Amino acid sequence: MKMQIHSSKFSLLGAVLLLALSVPAQAEMSKITIAREYGVSYLPLMLMQEDKLVEKYAKAEGIGNLEVDWVKFAGGNVMNDALLSDSLQFASGGVGPMVKIWAKTKGNMDVRAVSALNSMPLYLNTRNPNIKTVKDFTDKDKIALPAVKVSIQAVTLQMAAAQAFGDANYDRLDKYTVSMSHPDGMIALLSGAGEIDSHFTSPPFQYKELENPAVHTVLSSFDVLGGPATFNVVWATNAFRQQNPKIYKAFTSALAEAIDIINRDKLAAAHLYIKVSKSTDSVDFIYKILNDPKVSFTMTPKNTTKYSDFLFKVGAIKVKPASWKDMFFPNVYGLPGS
Repeated sequence: MKMQIHSSKFSLLGAVLLLALSVPAQAEMSKITIAREYGVSYLPLMLMQEDKLVEKYAKAEGIGNLEVDWVKFAGGNVMNDALLSDSLQFASGGVGPMVKIWAKTKGNMDVRAVSALNSMPLYLNTRNPNIKTVKDFTDKDKIALPAVKVSIQAVTLQMAAAQAFGDANYDRLDKYTVSMSHPDGMIALLSGAGEIDSHFTSPPFQYKELENPAVHTVLSSFDVLGGPATFNVVWATNAFRQQNPKIYKAFTSALAEAIDIINRDKLAAAHLYIKVSKSTDSVDFIYKILNDPKVSFTMTPKNTTKYSDFLFKVGAIKVKPASWKDMFFPNVYGLPGS
C-alpha cells in the first residue's frame, strides 16, 4: 500500500513538472509594429518589409505566425510618442531623437538603440543666393526640416550655430525652422514660391534639389561632425527586448541580412527602392546615390557621441553616456562603434 501511495505521488509530481515545462513563462507578441520615415536611408527596412525578413527569422526562432505592421512617420518626435505609448515596437530615425529618448527614459523605460542603419551626409540646401554660410540666414528665411528642435537635422543645425555663434547661441537659428516631411520640404523649396527657401534634408531629396541650378548647399552634416557619421538608427524599449527575445533576435538578424543584400547588389537595391517608395526618380539616379562613397549601409554606429555630448552641453539632455555603448543594446557591442 505504501508503495502505491508513493508511486501515485511521484506520478502527480511528474505530471505537474511536465505541465510547467510545456507552458512558456511568457508568450512573445504575435504582432509588432515597425516605423520608418522617408528616404533612401531607410532602404534596409524597406527590403525587410518587401522580403518579409523579420517573419522569416521569427519562424526560425519558433514563432511561425508573427504579424509585422509597417508604418511611416514624418519625424522622430511623433515616433517617440508612439513608442512610449507601446503602440510601436521598433522606431527608426535620426541619432538626435534617439539620444533624447534614451536620456529621458534612462532608469525607467530604458529606450536604447538596436543598431545603426547607415552613415551618410545630410545637406542644408537653399535657393537663396545670398546664403553662403549659416551666418547669412535672416528673418526673411525659413528652413524646412523633419521636426523643429528634435530631428537630427535640427540638432545638427544647432551644432552648426554653436560653432558659428558660440555655444550660448546654439539655438539662434531655431526661429527660422519649420517642421515638414522630406517630400513636402523638397516641394516647397523647389517651387520657388512661399516662405520656405531652404531645406535641411537627406538622400535622395538633397540630391534631387541640387539638380536645380538655383539650389546650392550651405553645409553638410559631415562638416559639422568632423567626418562620417551615423544618420539613422533603430531603437526600442528594454522591456520589449527582454519580454520578446526571439522577436528581437529575428529583427536584428533580418536587418543584418538586408544590409548585406544592399551592399552586394546596389542596382537591385535601387530597383527595390523605386518599387517600395513608389518614387518617380529613375533607377540610375538612386543607383548613383547608393554608389556615392560617402553613403554606406552599416550596423556600426559612427560619431553618435558627438550628438550626445552636444545635447548634454547645451542642457537638452540631463545625462551623458560614458560611451556609445550606453545608448545601444549589447547586440552591437562587438562592432567598432563611436
